[in-house]
Amino acid sequence: MAFYADFHVHSRHSRSTSPALELPELARWAEIKGLTVVGSGDFTHPLWFQSIKTTLIESAPGLFSLKKSRPRMYFILSSEISLIYKKNDRVRKVHLLILAPSLAAVEKVNARLGRRFNLQADGRPILGAAVRDLSAEILAVDERIMIIPAHIWTPWFSLMGSRSGFDSLEECFEDYSPYIHAVETGLSADPPMLAQVSSLRRYTILSNSDAHSAQNLGREANEFDCPLSYGAITQAIRSGTILRTIEFFPEEGKYHHDGHRLCGISLPPAETRKLGGICPVCGKPLTLGVLYRVEALADQKTANPASFNYQVPLKQILSQIMKSGENSKKIGQYYFSLIERLGPEFFILQSLTIEAISKIDERLAAAIQAMRENRVRRVPGYDGVYGKIILDVSPAQKG
Repeated sequence: MAFYADFHVHSRHSRSTSPALELPELARWAEIKGLTVVGSGDFTHPLWFQSIKTTLIESAPGLFSLKKSRPRMYFILSSEISLIYKKNDRVRKVHLLILAPSLAAVEKVNARLGRRFNLQADGRPILGAAVRDLSAEILAVDERIMIIPAHIWTPWFSLMGSRSGFDSLEECFEDYSPYIHAVETGLSADPPMLAQVSSLRRYTILSNSDAHSAQNLGREANEFDCPLSYGAITQAIRSGTILRTIEFFPEEGKYHHDGHRLCGISLPPAETRKLGGICPVCGKPLTLGVLYRVEALADQKTANPASFNYQVPLKQILSQIMKSGENSKKIGQYYFSLIERLGPEFFILQSLTIEAISKIDERLAAAIQAMRENRVRRVPGYDGVYGKIILDVSPAQKG
């Protein structure tokens, strides 16, 4: 069966997250969005793991759902870990997304890590361990565990980021590289960008929301066509047989261009190179964005990317056509009325015919058609500032 999955999620125990991030709230929004599998998030945090054990029940092999409810969506055990350490005289800051096959495996991982690190301080723990060594320790618990480098191009905290990353996955994971089967794009990159780097071609591309609130589930996601089980999902990842990813337009990500937030400077890589990487306002080094880093490592200009589709969140589309804030009462009420009348958000944005949408709202139909045809104006994000995607809302064609 075909379904959508979003593996990279957080709980209320992670920094800068919504206090409402509880498992029932994640389940509610997963159904609103049309996601069938969602990461549990933060399983290394003792309080959150206790909540997982008391709130969820295994309802498919390696997948969990809320107790006393008919399974309509499933949780997969997941957590993000931040590693900060020194290698080859440079400080490295790499984030990893971990998927686990069972509560027993998570308990063993937590017990091992808890002997040396404080897992209670943050839902996304910061550990002083090398990526290679931590990978060896985790995989020794259960070889079915999946380790996925998270948002691999983000400047500050990622595998290949400009500030503290590496030039290749092999340099980072060393002899454990063969155990890595996938990488995560992050909001500021897309499959065509990753396809330019030949060393990444052997890895399955995944895209996830990294949601810090339940409403942000599905900002990016993955479409699978396999049985609903941990084994089938991870086998699809290992073999590269996922159907496609659902992507942010990468310019909307907050690290696409180079720049300085405080100086209001946003630059494409060519302009940054002309300036020698120095901010023309303050004279300090610019934060080099994802596009700059990809271009620096690109060696495969004509490679075919993995299958994907861009998507703009429905509330964002409504905000543009209704000239009102995304979080306004007006947008919220209309959003839920559309979900009730037309179905889950992903179905509306990806599958429902333009003709069917037109019967409800011609402006919305025109905007969704523009999204599907990539007719947008892109204002790139930079140095922590989200970009903007402005839809070309012309009259929708029937079909």
